[in-house]
Amino acid sequence: MIFKKCRDILLKESELVQKIAVLQTMIQNAVVAREWTDFETHFRTMNDMGVEFAALEREREALFAGQSPDLGDDKGRFYALVSELPAEQRNELTAIYRSLKLESLKLRMANETLMSYISEARATITGFLEIAFPDRNGRIYTPQGRPLSHDMRSMVLNQRM
Repeated sequence: MIFKKCRDILLKESELVQKIAVLQTMIQNAVVAREWTDFETHFRTMNDMGVEFAALEREREALFAGQSPDLGDDKGRFYALVSELPAEQRNELTAIYRSLKLESLKLRMANETLMSYISEARATITGFLEIAFPDRNGRIYTPQGRPLSHDMRSMVLNQRM
């Protein structure tokens, strides 16, 4: 019972991490190519996947904590849980768990790289606008003359200044 439930949760998390990685690659390629058409849709989808992943993670943590509440971290609880299983089941779960952790680490590193790239691009654009238009005091305006927020949507500039 515990094996099947743990395996199902880990496989769902692994599948979701793979989907997030594909979507993150699409976002990264869109940013590099400056293709902004479906950008908001990608971010909404990414947020939805993040919510789903957090729910699976809470379910996994609850399962681990229910079996080994006295052990501190998630990793220790997992290995305490699988140590009670037969060798074949233990090997299968640990392979899935390690793969999930590795893919999550790769995803986190790719995300940090993308965010670094976006931050550098934003700093470059902000620096250019401050030099080119010192009278605007770092503000970006809409064509109607209203200030725009400083979120990522304001990075998309018109064809003309």
